[in-house]
Amino acid sequence: MREPSWEIDGWHLDSGEEYHAESPETFWIPSPEARANLQRGDYAKLIFRIAVVSEEYPVSVERMWVVVRERVGPNYFGLLDNEPDAIDENDELWLGTELPFRAEHVIDILPADQESIDFAAREPRRAWPRD
Repeated sequence: MREPSWEIDGWHLDSGEEYHAESPETFWIPSPEARANLQRGDYAKLIFRIAVVSEEYPVSVERMWVVVRERVGPNYFGLLDNEPDAIDENDELWLGTELPFRAEHVIDILPADQESIDFAAREPRRAWPRD
């Protein structure tokens, strides 16, 4: 399974662990245990770096929520629970798109509720390739 790629997908995920390591006093992240034990329906906030069509600002960095669907090895699969501000609606990265991430990407967590559990169970707008 491949990770999101700037070259292929036009976006990728930043490592929350790297941000925390650079500024531990000002960039808090949940504990390694909490990030490693997410369950179906939990909300995980991730940092997305997205290519945009703008000469002045060709990259947008957005913090967005993803609802966990499942875990496969070290990877989680979740559904994007936000609409990115910097791009128009599309089939690649929008509300309901499935994407992979790892514990290192998680910068915040909210516990599952019935709405997020139901959201995690629905068919994704676009499923992430598993090969």
